[in-house]
Amino acid sequence: MPTNEKTAEVWLMPVFTAKAGRESELQRVLSALQSDSRKDPGCLEYTVFADVQRPGTFVMFENWASHEDLETHNRQRHVKDFVEAVKPLLEVPFSVTTLAPLTP
Repeated sequence: MPTNEKTAEVWLMPVFTAKAGRESELQRVLSALQSDSRKDPGCLEYTVFADVQRPGTFVMFENWASHEDLETHNRQRHVKDFVEAVKPLLEVPFSVTTLAPLTP
């Protein structure tokens, strides 16, 4: 049976690169976002990682039960506040890659 795009799981990989000297502040706001976002409906995974090979770079893995859950998450106050708060901390704007699991 085909999967409806609106109800299929969504995987995302945002990447954040801190300005020099702003690494710990970026880590704090990412940790707060992680805590708040894990409570959002449809959140299956929301974990921030420090890139050990590139200090000051943080990678997030998000998994949402559906596109609708992701859209609802993106409208939350904690997400909107994060997007504004993080801008002055970043060397470059953050990127978001949509991922698709490989199937056998």
